[in-house]
Amino acid sequence: METSLLRILCCPETGQSLRLTDETELANLNAHLLSGSIPNRSGQPINVPLDGALIRADQRCAYPIRDGIPILVIEEAINGLNLQ
Repeated sequence: METSLLRILCCPETGQSLRLTDETELANLNAHLLSGSIPNRSGQPINVPLDGALIRADQRCAYPIRDGIPILVIEEAINGLNLQ
């Protein structure tokens, strides 16, 4: 994803700023997603690892990045983050 986009992107639900996950956060998020422990907001399991994710400023949710494209759709948001 183009990092220059981060300056203009915001959460479609709250308007909060977004930041890109670092490598460790992404690895932890993918491990949780692939274990089936965290579905997206619409309740659908996420069966493929993400290329990246954009984390909302309050860290309550993230939006997936697939093939370099941020998916800023509220139903695709991932809640229940534990990136530590």
